Amino acid sequence: MAEMVAEGKHPEVLFWVGCAGSYDDRYKRVITAFVKILNEVDVNFAVLGPEESCTGDPARRAGNEFLFQMQAMQNIEVLNAYEIKKIVTACPHCFNTIKNEYPALGGEYEVMHHSQFLQSLINEGRLTLEGGELYKGKKITFHDSCYLGRSNNVYEAPRSVIQALDADLVEMKRCKTNGLCCGAGGSQMFKEPEEGNKDINIERTEEALETDAKVVAVGCPFCMTMISDGIKNKEKEKDVKVLDLAEMVAEAKGL
Repeated sequence: MAEMVAEGKHPEVLFWVGCAGSYDDRYKRVITAFVKILNEVDVNFAVLGPEESCTGDPARRAGNEFLFQMQAMQNIEVLNAYEIKKIVTACPHCFNTIKNEYPALGGEYEVMHHSQFLQSLINEGRLTLEGGELYKGKKITFHDSCYLGRSNNVYEAPRSVIQALDADLVEMKRCKTNGLCCGAGGSQMFKEPEEGNKDINIERTEEALETDAKVVAVGCPFCMTMISDGIKNKEKEKDVKVLDLAEMVAEAKGL
């Protein structure tokens, strides 16, 4: 972003990478796939790079309001200095925080989850998936992330992307408004679960496996970790893949 502004240019969108996309090896592949798609369809985008900090979502969910406000204000200062209007992110936690919680602190932006952005590219005809036979007729189930689904009512965008791949979308018994959390939200990602009969991610993985889907599609780094752990626990890694929507689109296009 700094380099672009120095050249007097302004991007169509700012791509918010997020902590998982920056540091988690598995999610770096998702970010790379999404960037390949953006480059393929000539989207003029920028990233903040070292100027990007955590949105503060984990701090606020864990009860550290002071740290959240510090992190949020730092980000808002940077975003407003660059006069950012539109932000796209592959993390529902970043999406929810910037979209719904930053306005109260002076950060007003149009924020899109990458599933919504992919859907808009498909609808506008900028992204075409004809000839991508890779997922044609393949059984795929989509796990609704809490901060994408119930918190922001984004249910159709990820499903329309899967359908654009010509895949056979099969729903879990608990989906959309009745979806089940993967167990990582509310900052639970960073601690061991309380004792109980069964971990939530195992319960959710069992529901995914019941659909006989060959791919569990996700749109969230937390969900990807939890569902992947569940698949490993069930020793189904050879039979069932956990993939982000961007990875599937990039793969179908041979990127």
